[in-house]
Amino acid sequence: MLEIRPVTHAPNKDDYCIVYAGNDTVQIAGAAPGELWLRRDVETQFAHLNTELPVGYWQSTPCYAVSVSADQLDMSRHLPLNLFGLLGRIDDDVFALHGRAHQILSWRQDHRFCGRCGGEMAFSDGGRALECAPCRLLVYPRLHPCVIVAVGQGDKLLLAAAKGRRINFYSTLAGFIEPGETAEEAVAREVKEEVGIEVTNVRYFASQPWPFPSQLMLGYLADYAGGELVPDEEEIEDAGWFSPEDLPPIPPNWSIAGRLIEQFFNERAQAR
Repeated sequence: MLEIRPVTHAPNKDDYCIVYAGNDTVQIAGAAPGELWLRRDVETQFAHLNTELPVGYWQSTPCYAVSVSADQLDMSRHLPLNLFGLLGRIDDDVFALHGRAHQILSWRQDHRFCGRCGGEMAFSDGGRALECAPCRLLVYPRLHPCVIVAVGQGDKLLLAAAKGRRINFYSTLAGFIEPGETAEEAVAREVKEEVGIEVTNVRYFASQPWPFPSQLMLGYLADYAGGELVPDEEEIEDAGWFSPEDLPPIPPNWSIAGRLIEQFFNERAQAR
């Protein structure tokens, strides 16, 4: 289990590392998906580390996010793998660890200089923030809250296919929370904007970190309240009401969307 707390000492050879080259996590060839490196192996196999940042503690041992240049990879020993490729293949706790490492490295890369005065940023608050020395601006890792909602009408569930997706499947509706909104207000607005209907009885279900690059998905269930289903042509390819017997291709149940779909139909089955 990941413990998110400051790592206050310098790395040692027995600490854990997660290695990234660009957006790809780097696995040791032949290792199990998501397996962590020991720092002594990182030092042996890579001559230069671009960035090394504390992630927290994994199984009570410090863990670091490490970035290396792609030209240091030896394809006979190293296997680059897109983070999305680990979804569903590894335990949720291990995926959360990899996702946190990816987000922290992206945060450091994107905030090398202060957005207010242009000064160089340095670590502060035990490594949990970046601070600008000239103007004292503090920047913490960026997180984008999103809502995702399963809308039901009787025994049928609203599912939609997003426009322009390479993977052709139907899913629940989702969108970012706007400044000044509650999550529940964002649910109602997103549903109205994307398919033109009203919802009621909005209720929280669960959340899931979604590090692509830095979202937190807040899952909700809601009931149809009125209106005609009119998909937004710019965002939605198709939308409709589906029963368990006529489901189109849907996300797997290790995703928050898949779990919402499963929860909706389980609730309807139990109510019969």
